[in-house]
Amino acid sequence: MFLNPYAIGIAQWSDYIQSNDSVHVFGARVINARLWSTSMSFFRKLKSKLFKSSAKLEEGLDAIVREDIAEDDALIVEVPKAVVQPEIEPESMVKPPEGDEPLVKAIAVIEASETPKVTFEPLEIDTTPLNPLPEKSSVFGRTPRRVMDDDMLEQLEELLISSDMGVDTALRITANLAEGRFGKKLSTAEIKTALAKEIARVMEPVARPLPIYNKKPQVILVVGVNGSGKTTTIGKLASQFKQAGKSVVIVAGDTFRAAAVGQLKVWGDRAGVPVMTAPEGSDPASLAFDAMTQAEADGADLLMIDTAGRLQNRTDLMEELSKIIRVIRKKDPSAPHNTILVLDATTGQNALNQVEVFQKLADVSGLIMTKLDGTAKGGVLVSLADKFALPIHAIGVGEQINDLDAFDPQEFANALTGA
Repeated sequence: MFLNPYAIGIAQWSDYIQSNDSVHVFGARVINARLWSTSMSFFRKLKSKLFKSSAKLEEGLDAIVREDIAEDDALIVEVPKAVVQPEIEPESMVKPPEGDEPLVKAIAVIEASETPKVTFEPLEIDTTPLNPLPEKSSVFGRTPRRVMDDDMLEQLEELLISSDMGVDTALRITANLAEGRFGKKLSTAEIKTALAKEIARVMEPVARPLPIYNKKPQVILVVGVNGSGKTTTIGKLASQFKQAGKSVVIVAGDTFRAAAVGQLKVWGDRAGVPVMTAPEGSDPASLAFDAMTQAEADGADLLMIDTAGRLQNRTDLMEELSKIIRVIRKKDPSAPHNTILVLDATTGQNALNQVEVFQKLADVSGLIMTKLDGTAKGGVLVSLADKFALPIHAIGVGEQINDLDAFDPQEFANALTGA
């Protein structure tokens, strides 16, 4: 069953875990109040982390709304006609004689002896930090607005596609955006708010915490292509599970790269979690089987298996992954209980192809997206949710051990659009 731990309180949640067979929860963000506070502040920082994606969308929306502002302003501006100022006759003004003599106005009389003194005041520099600018306005102080018409919707589609949301997803979002707004004048802020709402609507069904079952050991298989962030993600997850009171064992399944084993050991030390290894070049499937046997004997709660990074077009490596799954199912037919695909956000639309291939071979149960802080392609997460509807368990926006947290659709949408 699915349950939001924040909805029932931390104390009650701890009791609930002990009395239920299957609960859905992400990492350690559920028992410790301090960790809960950290979780709540995570998405407050998300907007600044997603600045590349949000800046791209914001600049594009500004350009769309302002496209015809210059023409509108040109229509409004008219060269003012000469205005005859009323003549004010000061008391000291000398009245001209009547007749045809030219009119002479005495503007001011300055005595020659009264030489004006010029003083210079020191220049004062205001060092007060500038406040964030309000929504941009035109030269006439008006908030730029544009009528939502077919041309505007087409430009919005192109903008969303350029943010890696994909054609189908972009069309669907803009169609929903037009409902009730077509023909109306909208500002950039109004469009961003509406866009964030539509994106959150797409993401809501897939915002699912990582399920934890009353099964020992619960086997979590972590897969993905080279450089996607699998090892780092495993270290972060292990740390959070450990802080939640779970006993965790990590398996260094990438037996062909000594560097990968060493990196995993470093993360294991940080998290205070043991890491099971095998000699370089050993069969990873055999290591996974032995690790399951040992974890079962030790009564471990969670067994997290790291796998070698493999490109989805390498059939030999993908077959090796299938072998790992077949072997661990000899030990436990229901294993792996979770198969997490770690995706690199910087790959953009290529992530969709990765999901298709890994889902066929490894029966992927959920996704974790990493490196959202280093790309303007954050929209790919929306495309993944729209196309595959696989649960998105967490997102990563940094290298620190706490830069991974449960996925919140509305916070993500706001951060992505700058709303």
